Amino acid sequence: MNIITFLEETKHQTLTYFELSESDLIKTYGEGKWNVQQILVHLADAESVLYDRIRRVISEPRPVIWGFDQDAWEANLEYQTYPLELSKNLYLAVRENIIFLAEKYYESHGANEFVHSQTGVRTLKDEFDKVAHHNLHHLRQIEMALNKV
Repeated sequence: MNIITFLEETKHQTLTYFELSESDLIKTYGEGKWNVQQILVHLADAESVLYDRIRRVISEPRPVIWGFDQDAWEANLEYQTYPLELSKNLYLAVRENIIFLAEKYYESHGANEFVHSQTGVRTLKDEFDKVAHHNLHHLRQIEMALNKV
């Protein structure tokens, strides 16, 4: 599957989960794990961080980019009570922009490098691929939460 198809498919799957009932949004896939709402808010925030990285890697020569502490974001931004509609709008807008940039730069600039503060040297292609795989990973967690008996 090519990157554009992967990004489109995970986008459509994710958007359906923003419409879940309150009782489904509080479900979790395991003890001490984030609930569905927390995962959705995290996906929107993570997409915005990855979008910023992608734009920097396209625009700047070999930037150094800092990681972010997802647990600190979850706690300090209060994901459990964060307005889900805001996260949905952010997720959709950012994902559309990421798809646009992937269509334009995935091949032509894919080898552009950056230095991640925690994982070292990475490429633009790595970061586009991370967007899709990160989303898929969390979709699986949501599905586990919703199917848990």
